[in-house]
Amino acid sequence: MISILINERYSLTGKPYPKRLIFKVVDYSSSTWYENPTPGTGRRGRKPKHGDEEVLQEIKKEIKNSKFNSEGYIKVKKRMAKRKVNALVAGKARVNRIMRENNLLSPNRRPRKANKREHDGTITTDAPTLMWATDGKKFWIEGLGWHWFFGVIDHFNDEIISWHIAKKGNRFAAMEPVRAAVRKTFGSIEKNVCKGINLQLRSDHGTQYDSADFMNEMKFLGLEMSKAFVRSPQCNGIIERFHRTLEEQVLQIETFSSFEEAYNSINQFINDYNTEWIFHRLDYCSPVEYREKYAESQRKEKDDIPSGNKDPEVQLVLISSGSMPRRNESDKQDIIKGVTTISNNPLEILRYNISPSDQLVRYKSNK
Repeated sequence: MISILINERYSLTGKPYPKRLIFKVVDYSSSTWYENPTPGTGRRGRKPKHGDEEVLQEIKKEIKNSKFNSEGYIKVKKRMAKRKVNALVAGKARVNRIMRENNLLSPNRRPRKANKREHDGTITTDAPTLMWATDGKKFWIEGLGWHWFFGVIDHFNDEIISWHIAKKGNRFAAMEPVRAAVRKTFGSIEKNVCKGINLQLRSDHGTQYDSADFMNEMKFLGLEMSKAFVRSPQCNGIIERFHRTLEEQVLQIETFSSFEEAYNSINQFINDYNTEWIFHRLDYCSPVEYREKYAESQRKEKDDIPSGNKDPEVQLVLISSGSMPRRNESDKQDIIKGVTTISNNPLEILRYNISPSDQLVRYKSNK
């Protein structure tokens, strides 16, 4: 009864009746009411722009439209925020809660195992085409048996540069993606085409990569080898991590009945991987997107460098704004007390803001 009256609102003002007046009319003690307060309904604080039901529908839509399987809540959150149309921003804790309540979290969560000989990650690259990695992986085709996948990946942005599948995983099959990557990057596979550019190729000690034919081919191309430690797959972890992704997204899910079917499926995945698979270490960008952002930043950095060969009008603007540094201290004309310095240099006129009518005379006091 009391709760109903308290929730009632006055028709003229639209405001609730004062509790003190209600308690007096119904002869009810206020201390009794406040001793057992009615719990609030809903969350405290500022209400979000989008309700849980709306966020849930957008999450389901994102999962349905995604080209990949079993992505975590952070990637789902980032993809919703990066949409060009109908972007939705929600906190990661909220997205995690909604996905957990509706059984939408990835079932492929694996417990991390401690490794006493864990790689310290000292190999880092801050530019493309400095460190490539290559390795092979076996997969099954119904009726045809085991086949091999070989790929070349760039350590800078985890982009698959080239790949090759073959029935026999020998040294010649391992050469194919490397030669294709060199041709794609440098335009040819001539002798010493990679020499002098500080590019290294990381591989393990598999029989394909330790063979004389493979090593001689790398010497011919001028491509320096960087061998991982023996029995330490974490030293070649970039390509190993891609193999795990390929296994989870394609090889464990699909069944191939022909070589062409396997080729088309892997080719489609690699195209989607390079353009849409996002990484935490790449600021949640895809490999291609991160490479393009890097190239754009390099162009801007190059354009921002002041040059002494700029047009005179551009030099005047740069000097007046303070953007062009002085070349040498000796070039600056120090004006000592009692000495008159006259300059015919128009740049000095603009630098010191001296009017030609003042005959370019300036005095500087030593204090």
